[in-house]
Amino acid sequence: MSNGNPSAEDRPSVGRTLQQARVDAKLTVDEVSAATRVRIPIVQAIERDDFSRCGGDVYARGHIRTFARAVGLDPAEVIALYNEQQGEQPPPTLSSGPLFEAERIRPEPRRPNWTAAMVAAIVAVIGFVGFTFFSGSDQADPGAVAEGASTPGASPEEEPEPGGEPQEEVTEEEPDPSESAVAAAPDDKVTVQATVEGGSSWVSAKNGNGELIFEGVLQDGDSQIFTDDEQIDVVLGNAGVVSLRVNGKDIDSDFETGQVQRLTYTPGDPEEG
Repeated sequence: MSNGNPSAEDRPSVGRTLQQARVDAKLTVDEVSAATRVRIPIVQAIERDDFSRCGGDVYARGHIRTFARAVGLDPAEVIALYNEQQGEQPPPTLSSGPLFEAERIRPEPRRPNWTAAMVAAIVAVIGFVGFTFFSGSDQADPGAVAEGASTPGASPEEEPEPGGEPQEEVTEEEPDPSESAVAAAPDDKVTVQATVEGGSSWVSAKNGNGELIFEGVLQDGDSQIFTDDEQIDVVLGNAGVVSLRVNGKDIDSDFETGQVQRLTYTPGDPEEG
């Protein structure tokens, strides 16, 4: 007797699931390829459930994860479906995090520069010797001692400082670069700041001439600013995790996770066109 939960064989395949999500998100194969950095032939093969072009099971899982994020699906659920339909269990090493991220390149750790450290030490020793030598010469000069002598009984605080009273150093806080860019935008321009919190989203932006000025996946904490004289057209692949600040004002929205939004803004009060 069936318990109402379809088996892996009864559910759509991984490729069909990703393809349907891409169509629902109104994204082309080219746009998904640009957002995930996965080549177009591999994206097309994955949608046909052909994972042989991925270069191995580990790379196939990595491509599926980035594909799922770009179209607004939960990567963990798609990988679980992949495991069931492939008849495999996920490798234990994957529980602590993905082994493959298509859009990230980890830099090699920098090694300490011992040569520079040795040169700095030699320079410090030479400077100390020179300082000691010239300090001894100054003390041997009676005139120097007389000029540097202070009045008996006077405390160091009572002695006048050369050039007048010392000035307190004032350290000014540097404004956040993103906030400065939005605040400095002229009134006759449109400025849109997109910030991702609590997930990731594919984002694209075009200017008033229809030219593409940004396209890619923003991860949790990432932010991008778009500016134009006439108009900014924005497409959000996973609008529920994106907050917008237009012309210096926060935009109140009720976007949902996985929802695709196409928005247009112009100079002045932020009002979606």
